[in-house]
Parts: sequence; C-alpha cells; structure tokens
Amino acid sequence: MAIFGLFDNNNFYASCEKLFAPRLKDRPVVVLSNNDGCVVARSAEAKALGIPMGEPWFKLQEQARQHGIVAFSSNYELYADLSDRVVQVLRQFSPNLEVYSIDESFLSLDGFGHIDLEEYGRQIRERVLQWVGLPGCVGIGPSKTLAKLANHCAKKSLAGSDGVCNLLALSAGELDELFGRIEVGEVWGVGRKIDARLREMGIASVRDLRDADPAMIRTRFSVVLERTVRELNGVSCLSLEEVAPDKQQIMCSRSFGEPVYELDDLLDAVATYMSRAAEKLRGQQGEATALMVFLQTNPFKPDEPQYHPSMTVPLPDPTADTRVLVQWAQRVATRLYRRGYAYKKAGVMLSCIQPAGVSQGSLFDSPSSTDAKAGTLMALMDGINQKWGRGAIRLAAERRHHPWQMRRDRMSPRYTTSWADLPSVLAK
Repeated sequence: MAIFGLFDNNNFYASCEKLFAPRLKDRPVVVLSNNDGCVVARSAEAKALGIPMGEPWFKLQEQARQHGIVAFSSNYELYADLSDRVVQVLRQFSPNLEVYSIDESFLSLDGFGHIDLEEYGRQIRERVLQWVGLPGCVGIGPSKTLAKLANHCAKKSLAGSDGVCNLLALSAGELDELFGRIEVGEVWGVGRKIDARLREMGIASVRDLRDADPAMIRTRFSVVLERTVRELNGVSCLSLEEVAPDKQQIMCSRSFGEPVYELDDLLDAVATYMSRAAEKLRGQQGEATALMVFLQTNPFKPDEPQYHPSMTVPLPDPTADTRVLVQWAQRVATRLYRRGYAYKKAGVMLSCIQPAGVSQGSLFDSPSSTDAKAGTLMALMDGINQKWGRGAIRLAAERRHHPWQMRRDRMSPRYTTSWADLPSVLAK
C-alpha cells in the first residue's frame, strides 16, 4: 500500500518574517503583494483579527493602528531560500520527495508502515522547527489527496495531535465521523464552482464525495474529479513527481511602481522581463519558437484612457539567446506602444518550448559555430549572475536603475542571500 506524507509550513510568508524579528512573536503580521497593494499572507494573529486575504492595505490603516499590525513587502528572495532549507531537511526523512509549492512538499513513506508514523511526522515537524525555525504540520494518508486532507485536519486540530494527523491510524468509523464534519470544498482540487455544483447534488461533505459513484462523477464533472473520489477511498491515482516537468510556457510580468508613459522606459522593462524569462528557459535546457508581449493600463482607473494590447510572433529559429529574444521583444513592444497612455503593467511570454538542440535544420543551412558561441556566452552570463547576484552582468538594453520598478517600501533584509543585508555588530 502506498503511503504519502505532506509537510506544509504554517503561514509561510508571515512565519519567514517573524523568524528574524523575535519582537513580532505575538504580533499580527501581514505580507503584501507587489507594489505593497493587497494582503497575500497573514500570521495566525492577523487571521484572528478577521483580516481577509486580498484586502487592500490602505483599507486596513485604522485597524493596523488599533491592533499594532505589522506589514511587510514580499521578500521573494528570503522566502525561496528558506523554502530550499526546509526541503533539505525533509530529504533526510524520505529519499523520494516532491516539492509541490514553495511551502508544501509530498514525501513517499512507502515501506515505513512498520514504524509509528505519527511519531515520525512529529520528528519531521520538530526538526524543521529546530533547524530552520519555521512551524509546520504533517498529514499522512494512503493517497496524495488524503495526505493533503490529513494536513488540513492537523492544522485545524480536527484529528491527531501536535500538528500531525495520520489517517491510517483511524478506524473506518472514525474516518466516517471525521469526513462528515469537513466540508467538501476543503478537498484538494474542489474549487468554488465545483463546490457549488456538488452541493446542488446533495454532496456537501468529504464523506458524501467519497461515497459518490465515480462513474457518475466522471460523467457530470471530469476524469480529474473521478480520480479524486478514488483517492478519497484510499486508491492512489497520483504518483509522486520527483522531477518537475518542463514548462511549456514561461511568463514574466510585473506591475510598475509608477505609471510608465515613455517608450524608452517601456523597452527597459520589457528587456528586463525577457532577460529573466530567457534565464528560466535555459534553466530547463529549452528553446522557444514563439514569444508574446503585452502592455496594460490601469483597469482600476476607468476615468483614464484604457489600452490593453498584446502580440505573439513566431521566431525564425528556436533560441534561448537573451540577445535575440530581447531584440524581438523590444520590436514587438515598439509596435504595440501608443503615446498618451499611462501603462501600469507589461509582460512577456515564451511559448512553443522544445528541448535545446532538437530543431530540424534547413536543407540549405551551412555549419556554423555561431550557435555554439552563443550557448557558451549565455552559460557564462548565467554562471556570473548566479555567483554574484542577478544583474551583475546584463545587456545594455537593461538600465541599472529602473524608475518603473515595483514598490517594496516595507521589505525586510535578505538575511540569508545577501552579505550586504547581514546585521552589523560593533564591538568597543
């Protein structure tokens, strides 16, 4: 029988911020979206105050003063590094692991059935807390869907103890009672629309969905939800994905910190975004055969002129060369640009991605060392940027200072990834 564990960090972004600020231990903390706009993460204390996800920060000013709420800009570099550290700890508990998201990882516990799995989950949780400093919960079940549901039970203290829930340890009667108390919308993959449709059919709890006819669910919904029903019955249909599949599309887009009016500023942004997308493309050893550029004004200001153009173009040859991709992206952006609009956002997307070096050449192509030299140059650039920090070496099309760069006025130091951000101690 398959056995899966799911480790999930509690309030991950907010916990990362609290880790380096002990003074915030019992304070409500929220993390804001790009340009410090809306709440995207909340500590347990902030949730207890009823602060909803997605709430604009400017609407919370009075509540923040009243309750001492501390807000941070999103510190993606810090969160990614701490996530990697958590994964390194988890790999000591299972040779087979799937990093599902920045704060969640599935572990294969096949062959661990002879030990006390709840105690094993407790050891995982305690070691991550001790070595990395971040709290989390562990859910264990015979399928990935049940492991995720067990993790929900551990977080909400619906079953298990000490932040660990092992569904394999519960009897059939205990599972019936537990699943009957959990709403169907808590099941992994059941979104708002599916939840509403299921309730119209009288399926309101996890138990109702588990006991539904899989064939009927497939007919009324999809094979995906049918698979979910089987997983709720303990039949493992989803295997562990130890290696993330290559992306078929790579997008990079950001909202501007200030409205952009001039073409030069827009081209700078497009070049910066495309350089990042090209770096990700080379990271999966791929080449793109098409690219798309889009521009967008602020839809939340209907009194201003609106303009949301986009254009996709095929590339003459598959490539991962930043120089070529930036050149094409800027050509497209120049065609899309119209003077007089206040642009709020821009983005690029690479598509029709294929493995590098597999494209069919033309009958009339002559052997050339150009491609090999380009590959060597890009590898050298990536290596320097990885060692010395992103942007250490870049194209001339990317300025050093970006007036359009998104606002992160409340960002904490990058304690674990930047020497310059380490605290200084002066001894006398």
